[in-house]
Amino acid sequence: MKSARITGPNEPLAVIDSETPKPQGTQVLVKVQSVGVCHSDLHLWEGGYDMGDGQFMKVTDRGVKYPVTPGHEIVGTVDAVGNDVSDVSIGDKVLVFPWIGCGECPACKIQNENLCDAPRSIGVFQDGGYSDYSLIPDSKYLAKLDGVDPDAATSLACSGLTAYTAIKKANHNSPEFLVIIGAGGLGLMGVQIAHAISTAKIVCVDLDDAKLETAKEMGADFVVNSKDSDAVQKILSICNDKGADSVVDFVNAPPTVKTGLAVLRKRGNLILVGLFGGSLELSLVTIPLKSITIQGAYTGNYDDMVELLDLARKGTINPVISKRYTLGEANTALDDLKERKIIGRAVINP
Repeated sequence: MKSARITGPNEPLAVIDSETPKPQGTQVLVKVQSVGVCHSDLHLWEGGYDMGDGQFMKVTDRGVKYPVTPGHEIVGTVDAVGNDVSDVSIGDKVLVFPWIGCGECPACKIQNENLCDAPRSIGVFQDGGYSDYSLIPDSKYLAKLDGVDPDAATSLACSGLTAYTAIKKANHNSPEFLVIIGAGGLGLMGVQIAHAISTAKIVCVDLDDAKLETAKEMGADFVVNSKDSDAVQKILSICNDKGADSVVDFVNAPPTVKTGLAVLRKRGNLILVGLFGGSLELSLVTIPLKSITIQGAYTGNYDDMVELLDLARKGTINPVISKRYTLGEANTALDDLKERKIIGRAVINP
């Protein structure tokens, strides 16, 4: 089989040939039909995350070992199964849940493997879907597509799942006004999900007017360009001058978090999602005085993915796939993502 592998930080991906694995026990071999191109792949390729103040967190310090095949948003067809597999059949179209845990830590014991203390995620800590085939450790990590478009379904395993979890957290306080910062692939999915599961008025903020127009098409009630000098005041005015009940920041850069805090009302809820990086100085006294909640959102669990897949099956959400690449174009795909040439989501079709 052919795989596009990261050999080291910032090194071009190498397309290599290797023997196709044979599943054993609970394992399932999936023939990859489509795999999402995600910002997490970009961080893996670049070798880590900007922590701000000149600090850089290396993925190797988190347990990543090169070379590795990236790609955690995998859709494909069951090609072969191990002897202990009985719940899927050869030929089934499936979406892979990639956030595999150790199975023993407190998070894993309550089925939150995405928050595992010692993660074994596919496409990060073990080989993923930038390949003809992907070996999945257990059939319990597969969900049947049942009619959902394969390319569109890829994002439901990561970006869509992350957006879904974030919007569920934002919706917890029954917001009247929900601000979504960032109208990239993740943010646009967040707008769709918020429109589907929340009664809040949705305000989308971005610095690109074209992306904001797409956000309006996806269900945003209001849009604000963050380049406007009075962007914060515009958002506050939309929110009846009281501020937003919840803010979801899909960028999570110092300027966007600053905006989020500025428009958050008393008792507000700020959910930080993006991995842009950097640092921020906080006025600590305002946090208890305003009784605000600041929390992170990182993917979701298997049940969340199944719920999200059901929303897609009903047509409630429609992931935007704007570009498609071949396996040999993996480097171009990551370059395009890095240079912000992709609106919505991109996939590789091996």
